[in-house]
Amino acid sequence: MIKTTDLTKVFRTDEIETSALNKVNVHVKKGEFVAIMGPSGCGKSTLLNIIGLLDNPSGGEYYFDGKQVGHLKERNRTLLRKGNIGFVFQSFNLIDELSVYENVELPLIYLKLKARERKEMVEKVLDRMKISHRKKHFPQQLSGGQQQRVAIARAVVAHPKLILADEPTGNLDSKNGTEVMNLLTELNQEGTTIVMVTHSLRDSEYAHRIINLFDGMVITQEVKKELREMLL
Repeated sequence: MIKTTDLTKVFRTDEIETSALNKVNVHVKKGEFVAIMGPSGCGKSTLLNIIGLLDNPSGGEYYFDGKQVGHLKERNRTLLRKGNIGFVFQSFNLIDELSVYENVELPLIYLKLKARERKEMVEKVLDRMKISHRKKHFPQQLSGGQQQRVAIARAVVAHPKLILADEPTGNLDSKNGTEVMNLLTELNQEGTTIVMVTHSLRDSEYAHRIINLFDGMVITQEVKKELREMLL
């Protein structure tokens, strides 16, 4: 599903040039759960933004579902994201002025689905995330764990092929963090591909494979022992 070849990203200002990614080569197969790890500033979020078509690389190639998409214009990136990629962020990124129901419905409005179809899809995903009883509430009326459930519901309501999660448990206590990771695991077991940036060794244990970045470069790619034994 995802393949990068010699991917680079350079940020420039008038006074300084910073290399965030340096010839990064990664691949993610359909149905995989991959964790990206490394110290702060190593390029994890930059790589996730490029994979998620929120930004273009400075050089190299990025293939999504077999198509070269690394240098699309913003409008075309936006069109490709719709319905294909869902995002889960550490800070939830819910819209305070919208209710839980309206936050989850938003991606479906962008897809121009009919109201009846939107209602059915939103109700179903809210029920699955065990947050239906809060659908008329606003984000600031929810706990952190509840807000992340809403964020996951919004990410998956349109049945995307790929979920990108950036530190999804970073603002949660251990109990809520475990619940969120279990939800992501369930979605992955049903066939959704997941790429997750995390600092948490505990969270990385849920992944099939770990990609370690350092100074903008891939230094190791580790397959979990039990999965490696299954593949032999």
